[in-house]
Amino acid sequence: MNVLVVDDDRELCALLDLTFRRAGLSASVAYDGDSALRLYEAEQPDVVVLDVNLGVRDGFAVLREIRRRGRGPVIMLTARDAEDDKVKGLELGADDYVTKPFSHRELVARVRAQMRRTGVELPGEPAGPRVMHVGPLSMDVGQHVVTRDGRALDLTVTEFRLLHTLMREAGTVVPTRRLLKQVWGHDDPGSSEVVRVTLHRLRRKLGDDPADPRLIHTVIGVGVMLRPVESASPDT
Repeated sequence: MNVLVVDDDRELCALLDLTFRRAGLSASVAYDGDSALRLYEAEQPDVVVLDVNLGVRDGFAVLREIRRRGRGPVIMLTARDAEDDKVKGLELGADDYVTKPFSHRELVARVRAQMRRTGVELPGEPAGPRVMHVGPLSMDVGQHVVTRDGRALDLTVTEFRLLHTLMREAGTVVPTRRLLKQVWGHDDPGSSEVVRVTLHRLRRKLGDDPADPRLIHTVIGVGVMLRPVESASPDT
């Protein structure tokens, strides 16, 4: 399992390289956006750990290009007080974020969680149906394909897994903390923004107007529900 670390802080990169190797993971390091994209293309890493501040080609530009090339997990590194950076990264397709300064153990745990979730099923999780249909949506778990009214949708791994969880429990409100645990591998209450923004991305791709959703509904303070039949609702 290979991690691509992208940060212009060479000392931090060296430390993370050692940290990941001690955790039994291989690591590659890039100090700028162009090098990161070359390594991404050559090595097809399992997870990318990407800093926002990279100079000329910043982390957001690198993320946009990664999302044009693949669906694999990307964890953004952001400054603790940079709320806009977190939201922007998530809106551009990042799967999770870790704020600086951070615990190396936490980062390794987040990386491992993303690696486990590159497949749909988790060890110990009920197998469930391999093909599901909810309203206009169809999901073939084995082929990793989602369609709406027969039209294929291009979802990231995290978007696919989030939709998979909601489809398995269609018609039921899934608590936010359970979504975090099942989709992201942790239930940190401070990570609710990850759920909110990923849902926003997923709605757009499903053609479900985020301002007036008919499929995916947020029950404020509780969780999220996928309705088996498209319908209007006062909540968003």
